[in-house]
Amino acid sequence: MTDFLGIIGGSGLYEMEGLEDKVVFDVSTPFGDPSDRIVSGTISGLKMAFLPRHGRGHRIPPGEVNYRANIFALKSLGVDSIISVSAVGSMKEDIRPGDLVVPHQFIDRTKGRPSTFFGNGIVAHVAFADPVCLSLADLLANSARTTGATVHQGGTYLCMEGPQFSTRAESFLYRSWGVDIIGMTNIPEAKLAREAEICYATLALATDYDCWHETEESVSVEAILKIMHRNVANAREAIRQTALNIDRKGPCGCGDALKYAIVTDPAAVPAQTKEDLEPIIGKYIR
Repeated sequence: MTDFLGIIGGSGLYEMEGLEDKVVFDVSTPFGDPSDRIVSGTISGLKMAFLPRHGRGHRIPPGEVNYRANIFALKSLGVDSIISVSAVGSMKEDIRPGDLVVPHQFIDRTKGRPSTFFGNGIVAHVAFADPVCLSLADLLANSARTTGATVHQGGTYLCMEGPQFSTRAESFLYRSWGVDIIGMTNIPEAKLAREAEICYATLALATDYDCWHETEESVSVEAILKIMHRNVANAREAIRQTALNIDRKGPCGCGDALKYAIVTDPAAVPAQTKEDLEPIIGKYIR
């Protein structure tokens, strides 16, 4: 059961409308500052926290987002589930611009982004075979369908480095891999959420056909923005419906992801590392 839902807003979604009893948090973390202030409140009685991934005004590119600080900040506030809203390109004919996708898998094509909270005297290896919380993803997909949008449940999100879009050769290569959508932000976000024992699911907003499609124009910012405005309205409603129906979320193992993952002898973990990571490892190592 989700008690505190975090929303990470992607391109076009910079605030969450409808939040009641709002409180603004400036959160500092051992990994630096998150992308922006976190706005907390309630929707339909569910406690919710909103963080714009790229900052208000969209000033942080994908490769410079402080993913560790973002996830750590949400964890430190008590968030136990995250919906990540992301603009993506479609790699399949039947995923049309304007459709919504709730993927189940990721392929990581990023380059050198910090992707773990561990190190500095502590080692952990979390299971990541199923990188999203399938219970949350099922609820999110069902909620998204109430918007009237076409929703695709399952499939693979390839996360590229960016900020440039793909070459045509790359686009055809990724299609040959069977990839469904392509974006720039959900890795290492999903990896860090798993380490933080937070349920994680993606609501991907298809805005274009990348550059593989023979009859559609190659991806452009202008085309993306046109589709994005419609998608963002559907995303907000899907989130609201998820909040209304959160009691239908089934059980999962996300909240115990670290139970057998930490391999370092607790006595060998430096005191400063224990202090820094307390919100994440505190129930296992003190």
